Amino acid sequence: MILPKRLQSGDTVGFIAPASPPNIESMEKSITFFTSLGLKVKEGKHVRNVHGYLAGTDEERLEDLHAMFADPEVSAVICAGGGYGTGRIADSIDYDLIRQNPKIFWGYSDITYLHTAIRQETGLITFHGPMPASDIGKDEFHELSGKMFAQLFEPRELHYTEAIGELNLISAGGATGELTGGNLTLIVSTLNTKHELDFKDKILLIEDVDEEPYRIDGMLSQLKSAGKLQELNGIVAGDFKNAVPTNGKPSLSLDEVLQHYLGDLGIPVVSGFKIGHCEPHFSVPLGVNAKLSAADKTLTLLPGVE
Repeated sequence: MILPKRLQSGDTVGFIAPASPPNIESMEKSITFFTSLGLKVKEGKHVRNVHGYLAGTDEERLEDLHAMFADPEVSAVICAGGGYGTGRIADSIDYDLIRQNPKIFWGYSDITYLHTAIRQETGLITFHGPMPASDIGKDEFHELSGKMFAQLFEPRELHYTEAIGELNLISAGGATGELTGGNLTLIVSTLNTKHELDFKDKILLIEDVDEEPYRIDGMLSQLKSAGKLQELNGIVAGDFKNAVPTNGKPSLSLDEVLQHYLGDLGIPVVSGFKIGHCEPHFSVPLGVNAKLSAADKTLTLLPGVE
């Protein structure tokens, strides 16, 4: 395990867009937030590029990722937004470069593929949190979401309780293990690839957006049929924004789907965490040891920086 170094006032963070084109207006507005933290912002050479549904060609997006990890002036690599495309570049990343220049790496949604690949290739702890264009630069960006960046400046344990929002017990028990995962669609997309997520003895975080219950049903069915859910120590179900049927036809609810697949695994499972495409968005380090208590409905995480 490699812990990235903490940020200090005056440090520079680098914006990259490894997936879809970010909303430029929101990205620019987010800079005010980072400067309020005492940070400088450096944009990747290709962060404003548009190549169809991608923020530049695979080569351009890869170039920005490599450039930020290689740049001695940059202390953290911040993904501007998600969308689609990280899986296209994962096999071509210079993981030795990242291993030799470990830095804070931050993002979520489609960035899940990179979290998984970087963690398994290098051992680097990465961060699942709100992004400049899709979250930070928008009017609804929540105060708590902003406060979560404090964990980058000082090693601190994180404690999630129902004081943040109501949680739902799906399966009782307690567990410890490394926190892993992120976006459910991207987790499933790693199966049978060289960067397949390691489920063994982990606490799995899942979240998603704009996926109807039948789609979530299908993805959880695939994970269960592949024997992956059975390998876990616990499950943290985050936010599933807009997980409702759109055609008016009869449907199971999200809660019914989660209970069906996760309720009889014999491990603690708690849902309703404000982690994902939501406000506030509770940011978490991936790869650190975590403790999930279903009885208390709490999640405790070790620090993600040194």
